[in-house]
Amino acid sequence: MSDNLKIRLLTTLDEMYEAADLQRTFWGNDVESVVPAQMLYTIYESGGHVIGAFDGGRMVGVLIGLIGTDTAIQDRPAMANLLIASKRMVVLPEYRSGGIGYKLKLAQRDAAIRQSIRLVTWTFDPLKSPNAHLNLRKLGGVVREYKVNAYGTDDRNGLSMFGWSDRIRVQWWVTHRRVDERINGTRPDLNLRHYLDAGATLVNPSGMADGVTVPGDIMNTVDTSFALVEIPLDFDRIARSEPEVAQGWQQHVRQVMLPLFNLDYFISDFLRGTIDGRERAFYLFSADYGFDFSAN
Repeated sequence: MSDNLKIRLLTTLDEMYEAADLQRTFWGNDVESVVPAQMLYTIYESGGHVIGAFDGGRMVGVLIGLIGTDTAIQDRPAMANLLIASKRMVVLPEYRSGGIGYKLKLAQRDAAIRQSIRLVTWTFDPLKSPNAHLNLRKLGGVVREYKVNAYGTDDRNGLSMFGWSDRIRVQWWVTHRRVDERINGTRPDLNLRHYLDAGATLVNPSGMADGVTVPGDIMNTVDTSFALVEIPLDFDRIARSEPEVAQGWQQHVRQVMLPLFNLDYFISDFLRGTIDGRERAFYLFSADYGFDFSAN
């Protein structure tokens, strides 16, 4: 990646065709997954946004956001429930892990604030640790909702794997102090050891089998303010090499997370650290004592 990276809004139909082509580097020609150029242009003209990342003159990343409303709150005018539904982010393979996704999300935050919209939402696979790190640890999002098979069970749609498409829904309150502190590095950096020392329950400690991280047999009862839910660091690799183990993780995470959400815990962070000589990854679930992130 050169030093000439630029992030900007896309505003012309020609740019939308380029953005559609870029999506195909990840989704192929799957008509269910690629947002076509004409639709991208309509999103832009209707108040949403399509944001591009450019290395010189080459588009290397794209992020799509639609304007919508929070359907969970039905007794207020739509204007009071405005949000941006962040639908798609794709970065060229050779540019991934270079921080472009993070920069695209910051540009999306700026776009939301310009429109006086406080909430941006999107979903992601709870087993994808790089996504969890970006969405929760770096951006300061929180999660209050688990969606079972959010995109169906047909693997042909590109959104389902092994007949599962469970997702968790991020709430990113872009004007909240918590988000500002995360982005600016001023929030206290509490790590995994801090929470373990404070008595956080390790709900589902993993095991190892032939060098592969597998779901553990122990499920600890949660009666503390904080709970740690473990996922593998390398789910995509496991899915390629050990599909039966990957399917076990899919079922396991659903069984662990759904009861915690039903008990009014929410995901407040994503943590990595060394336990028993292994680098491991955990969602931090926090007891909900009436936290209202919409209040600034």
